[in-house]
Amino acid sequence: MISFDSEICTNYEAASEREWLETNGIGGFASATISGANTRRYHGILTSAIRPPLGRITMLSKFEETLSVDGETFELSANQYPNAIYPNGYKYLKSFRLDPFPVWTFEIAGIEIEKKLFMAHGENTTIVQYRIKEYELREVQNPKIELALKPLLSFVDYHHLQRETADFNPTFESSGNSVEIHPFDEMPSLFFDHNAETVEKTSVWYRNFEYAIERTRGFDFREDLFQPFVLKYDLTKAVTVIVSTEKHSANDAVNLEKAEIERRGKLIEISGAKDDFTKQLVLAADQFIVSRGDGKTIIAGYPWFSDWGRDTMIALNGLTLATNRAEIARQILLEFSKHISQGMIPNRFPDIGDEAEYNTVDATLWYFEAIRAYAEKTKDYKFVREYLYEKLANIIEWHLRGTRFQIHVDTDGLLYAGTEGVQLTWMDAKYGDEVFTPRIGKPVEIQALWFNALKIMANYAERFDDPENAGKFAAMAELAKQSFNAVFWNEAENCLFDVVINGMRDSSVRPNQIFAVSLPNAILDDPEKARKIVEKVETELLTPFGLRSLSPNDVSYCPIYTGSPYERDSAYHQGTVWVWLIGGYVDARRKVFPDNENRVEEILAGFKSHLTETGCGQISEIFDGDAPHKPRGCFAQAWSVAEILRVFDKD
Repeated sequence: MISFDSEICTNYEAASEREWLETNGIGGFASATISGANTRRYHGILTSAIRPPLGRITMLSKFEETLSVDGETFELSANQYPNAIYPNGYKYLKSFRLDPFPVWTFEIAGIEIEKKLFMAHGENTTIVQYRIKEYELREVQNPKIELALKPLLSFVDYHHLQRETADFNPTFESSGNSVEIHPFDEMPSLFFDHNAETVEKTSVWYRNFEYAIERTRGFDFREDLFQPFVLKYDLTKAVTVIVSTEKHSANDAVNLEKAEIERRGKLIEISGAKDDFTKQLVLAADQFIVSRGDGKTIIAGYPWFSDWGRDTMIALNGLTLATNRAEIARQILLEFSKHISQGMIPNRFPDIGDEAEYNTVDATLWYFEAIRAYAEKTKDYKFVREYLYEKLANIIEWHLRGTRFQIHVDTDGLLYAGTEGVQLTWMDAKYGDEVFTPRIGKPVEIQALWFNALKIMANYAERFDDPENAGKFAAMAELAKQSFNAVFWNEAENCLFDVVINGMRDSSVRPNQIFAVSLPNAILDDPEKARKIVEKVETELLTPFGLRSLSPNDVSYCPIYTGSPYERDSAYHQGTVWVWLIGGYVDARRKVFPDNENRVEEILAGFKSHLTETGCGQISEIFDGDAPHKPRGCFAQAWSVAEILRVFDKD
């Protein structure tokens, strides 16, 4: 169990650096810091997915919480305002833990109060509960203990910030133990189902909340929130409020909690996880798996990413197969097959609009690898034959004759990709019209993935009694392999070039070359060169949290990922450490040094402590290239969690 004592909880900076996350399986989420202060625009008690898994609206930002003991008041909340932190409720925190939900324990006037928050799976619903621990209650002689909850509403697209506006409809309907508010016609109503003693109208704006992380990232960082009413409770009884886009009864909380505890327990049970670290990663993995239509998809990262094709296919193995949730993998593969267009799966589904974006060369190639992993795990080749094989063969044909963005097979059998102003590989940072790592031509990992896909298809064609295509795919793979090994070796650096185009070779030492060794069907045909690549990557790129995206010896190396949006985007793939790359590195190392598993365990050890450092129970997207390798980007990233689970699954 992840937990923090008062030393961390009562330290505002330390407590505000640690974020918790709850998700609902349809794209909605709740998130904030353990101090109680919101430090991002994305923090909130309920961010609803109105068009699952997207259409996300931050509806309820937080509650202001006031405890009253025999008339003496204590504020439990915390907020950053201009030049002030108020209130200072974090000072009353005795502990915080994930059990399995976020649970806070406050100690005030000799009374311990426990606060619990969780989301219901499959609906835009957050349940918040408070109680006085029984053994503490017996020590207090019949005090009058009351709790007042003041909801602070935002009702904006989750990428945006709210400002005081006359367009916000402040009226609400209170009936029995339910309050409904509907600030904007184009958004759903929000229900507060509660067991409060009274509901009192307030109707005020709280102004100028400041979000420290937004400020650091160079974005707008001030927000106003609307406070419509106050719920007043007798805290000598258990307190419940269910915040939802659906109508509930406060009594539903018991069954909702029981169902969610059982669901999460079942995930750990079917995964076979034995140690606490792996159990936590299994729960972390589940937070990225969401519904899309009748199928499933994967949210790339919290708090700001939607579902991306590349991330989904890379993460599928670790999030679903390594956790023994093969049916989820099947649903994801089938769902993405419905969106194949011109031989490509989508790069991403945008937050606004229904048109998928296809600006990627590698997502489709990772799709082949995800299907291979699924079939190898389940032996469900019937599914591949009936639903996917013809579509995969059509993808190959599209690549042969050419598809979007000049993606096509060249005369040497290698895959060319790229047009000016478009980013197609995973190194996809772009600011305005500037693409920082365009990598136009024949990127090294694209050739490795292309070869892997052709070998997979040759195997399937043979298995499915399609001899003509079996021969064709095998011949294409052989030509690609010969051409690759003839042009990609960089003798001066004892590694592979990153991109080859028209006789020019990019000698930047990057991690992309590791996939020429690591993939199940490796395109590199020289074991000695494979060893040199692994050693080169370990020497110049390996850190305790993943691989640097560029060698520190390069003049373009950026040691720290910080600053304005432009500065951060320009550093994103110029030295910044990426966790997900550790999976390919471990695979390659196991091939080259099969008898040195202790070294692999050493490499993975750092992630155990990281679970308590940023996103509680999660693994970050990126880290600074230079020590101490501060975590950056999303505090919870799908392929980061997935690749750690996948390589652990092979232990």
